[in-house]
Amino acid sequence: MRYLEHADPVITLTAGPVNAYAEVLRGLGRTVLYDYDPAFQLFYEGVVDKAQKAMRLSNKPVILHGEPVLGLEAAAASLITPDDVVLNLASGVYGKGFGYWAKRYSPHLLEIEVPYNEAIDPQAVEAMLKAHPEITVVSVCHHDTPSGTINPIDAIGALVSAHGGYLIVDAVSSFGGMKTHPEDCKADIYVTGPNKCLGAPPGLTMMGVSERAWAKMKSNPLAPRASMLSIVDWEHAWSRDKPFPFTPSVSEINGLDVALDLYLNEGPEAVWARHALTAKAMRAGIAAMGLSIWAASDSIASPTTTAVRTPEGVDEKALRQAARARYGVVFSSGRGETLGKLTRIGHMGPTAQPIYAIAALTALGGAMNAAGQKLAIGRGIDAALAVIDADA
Repeated sequence: MRYLEHADPVITLTAGPVNAYAEVLRGLGRTVLYDYDPAFQLFYEGVVDKAQKAMRLSNKPVILHGEPVLGLEAAAASLITPDDVVLNLASGVYGKGFGYWAKRYSPHLLEIEVPYNEAIDPQAVEAMLKAHPEITVVSVCHHDTPSGTINPIDAIGALVSAHGGYLIVDAVSSFGGMKTHPEDCKADIYVTGPNKCLGAPPGLTMMGVSERAWAKMKSNPLAPRASMLSIVDWEHAWSRDKPFPFTPSVSEINGLDVALDLYLNEGPEAVWARHALTAKAMRAGIAAMGLSIWAASDSIASPTTTAVRTPEGVDEKALRQAARARYGVVFSSGRGETLGKLTRIGHMGPTAQPIYAIAALTALGGAMNAAGQKLAIGRGIDAALAVIDADA
């Protein structure tokens, strides 16, 4: 066997960045127009309209010109004031991380934190809101990718709305791969991007902003202005009649245009279904091989990433290196507290197809066997195929 240790990977099945659709890559090669060219201003407005349709918003979304970490930090900087009391919901590394940004803008931080293989219980949120009526802002990560788990943001959002609070949602790696939209969860700021389930490169933030959030940010004298972190500067930038605060990422907008077309033309429900089927097949194979997922239960496991618990005695980094070298398949490690404890397999965008579950099982099982685990790879593939055939 010729190992691919120094060659480019054949298949990237990571939790992000993910493979981009071929059509999106071609879109990136379109002409780079001048941002004040009326043709580009009209085109930009059309892309925002498509994003509004995809996100099912009643108002215009914002596009920020940097990958979604820009949007998350900007949300903290713009919406949170020193007088706010923030409740951060931490069920994983990224949820916990938002609390550090929140603390930068307000000293009043409360937190509900659960083990990083579990999800936030809405009843715990309800109890905290009752115990602390002074809470004004709640932040939550929908899909915490370092754990492969999802939080019930619709239920949480209903509670926050009833409380009168503002809700910030990190939906970076969930939007487009499952049924989630800003207004479904009553989010005031909903941050996502095209670089996960929409199958485009990293480089942009897509953001839903409620009217009350606009009012709060504009009344906050500390909200960034004339800054890369500014949201308020981009409120009207969607309009062909308004100037951009600074030069937008023209090529990335070209790619986003194609990604949104692909998503809307295939149909969101069909896109969500193939993400779910790929994850279901993957997990059936994992169980049949004698492995287990990291999530405490299937009910909170994300349909866009499967996190596989690392067996005792296996070097997780060496496992991923073997999968790449032997099979040309790239997986993701954990992050922070989950580093070394799990391997993440992404099912996003173009790799959210059942055939990639078979490829992932083959590479993961083969790498595990090389590490001395001796798994029944064929049994895992048969279990995955049974799930796929049952859906046909």
